[in-house]
This record gives sequence, structure tokens and C-alpha cells, in this order.
Amino acid sequence: MSTVPGLLSLVLLLLTLRLQELVEACSCAPAHPQQAFCNSEIVIRAKIAGEKMVSPSNSSLSHFKMIQYEIKLVKMFKGFEKFKDIQYVYTPPYSSLCGVKLEANNKAQYLLSGRVWEDGRVMIGLCDFIEPWDNLSMSQKKSLNHRYDMGCDCRISRCYTLPCSTTAENECLWTDWLTDKSLNGHQAKHFACIKRTDGSCSWYRGGSPPEKEFMDISDP
Repeated sequence: MSTVPGLLSLVLLLLTLRLQELVEACSCAPAHPQQAFCNSEIVIRAKIAGEKMVSPSNSSLSHFKMIQYEIKLVKMFKGFEKFKDIQYVYTPPYSSLCGVKLEANNKAQYLLSGRVWEDGRVMIGLCDFIEPWDNLSMSQKKSLNHRYDMGCDCRISRCYTLPCSTTAENECLWTDWLTDKSLNGHQAKHFACIKRTDGSCSWYRGGSPPEKEFMDISDP
């Protein structure tokens, strides 16, 4: 009968050791905003109304705290099939665990993206697409409505050194590091990789999403 408590203690010990390993740093693979959008289950624009430290609903993990942000949903870009409204989002309490610090003043608006846990809570972290709304370019704001979603079947490949080239028709080269020495450069701020009618993908920049006839452009 002592096997279950012993096993639970072992699981908690392993989780604690794993968390200690993660304390060193939060490591995220670089992602173009479109990739971050496509990889997220939830993408919203929201105000942060409040925050507090809470414990998970699972009592066996009660000593693992999370920050609960109370939000006021302004607009939902992705996740309609999961939620009609979202009141709270959750994040780890430390940046070393990929936790996100947001201003809970009910004034600043944020773009928030994340995933949904099994218990229905929306989790956000440093590896997600999290930005103050006013920091986004006009092209990024427009792309959230439809354009990024049109390119989720495309593949965006990072290019750090020359030479580099596409290896498939559905691929776009992300060259911001070469041209701007930053992953938040011209392509990240102003371009989306969109699938064309022939199945290939290409960078697109413009006002409204492309119609049936896709305009050819060269990689920026």
C-alpha cells in the first residue's frame, strides 16, 4: 500500500530536480511572428486588469505557484473553436522558467499567444508571441486577422550565413539576421509567407490579403 505515496514522492522529486535545471535560463528557438501564430492554440489582444499568485488545481502540485493574470479580451484572432471569452491567462512566476511579466494596470494592451492545458487554462510564456500592442507594426496587426493563417502550411527557414537557399516550394527564407543582425527585422515586421494557388509559398507584403491571383515578389 505504500507504493503509491512512494511513487508520488519520486515524481515530485523528479519534477523539482527538473525545475532546478530550468532555473538556469529559459531557452526558446527563434520564430518568425507567423510561425509563433501558427504554433499557438490561442492568439488574442487584451488588457491586463490584475494579477495574483495562485496554486495549480492539482493538490499534489500545490507548491508550484503560477501567476494568474486577469484580462479583458479586446479581440480574438485564433482559438474561436475553444473559447468564446477568456478571463485569465497563466504563466510561471520567474523568467528563468519562461514566465512573462506584464503590466497589470488595465491600460496597456498586449498581443498574447499561448496554449491550452488539459484543465482548460490558457498558458503563456516567453517562447510565445507576446508583445505590447503598440509595439507591433501595422503589417503585423493586419496579418493577425487573416494573412498569417493563410501561410500556416508554409515553412519559414532561418538563414544565418551565406549561402542559403530554399529546399522546397513551400519554403520561405527568413534572412533578418543577415540583413539587420536581428530576428525582429524587416521580414518579421512587414512580411508573411503565404501559400499561392500553385501550392508554392512566397513572402507577401501589402495592405489587404492577396486575392486568387497572387502577386510574385522576390525575397526581401
